[in-house]
Amino acid sequence: MGYVLHITRKVNWFDASPSITLDDWLEYVDNDPEIQHDGFAETPTADRGVLRVEQAGICVWKGYSRGENRENAAWLWWSGGNIVVKNPDQEIRRKMWLIAQSLEAKVQREEGEHYGRDGESMVMPAKAILAPEPSMPPDPKRPWWKFW
Repeated sequence: MGYVLHITRKVNWFDASPSITLDDWLEYVDNDPEIQHDGFAETPTADRGVLRVEQAGICVWKGYSRGENRENAAWLWWSGGNIVVKNPDQEIRRKMWLIAQSLEAKVQREEGEHYGRDGESMVMPAKAILAPEPSMPPDPKRPWWKFW
């Protein structure tokens, strides 16, 4: 199991628009010296093989402190109008927030929660539920404490 975070311009990451285009993403990558556009991701398998995925929007964050080898690399990929990362730690989430700021976007988890500058989930204010207006105005002759 794991979780996925999305850098998105959409209200909900699964909405149709507004999208981050592949061109938007690759333009950002061209201007961030810490991110390398590989177009593929690969990792060794238990049987000493290699699992390789190729897609135009796959990039690796070279500045990731735990990414000294490809097994622990921080892969970011463009998919469905979002930038997606699977199982990011706090350091990666902070980098995602910085990327989102440059792309005029936000970092959103699958269930809809948002992540901030510090890489932590942000508490979003709940919508206020207001009590309904009374159907009859209070009797001005009755003291406030007499409700019967």
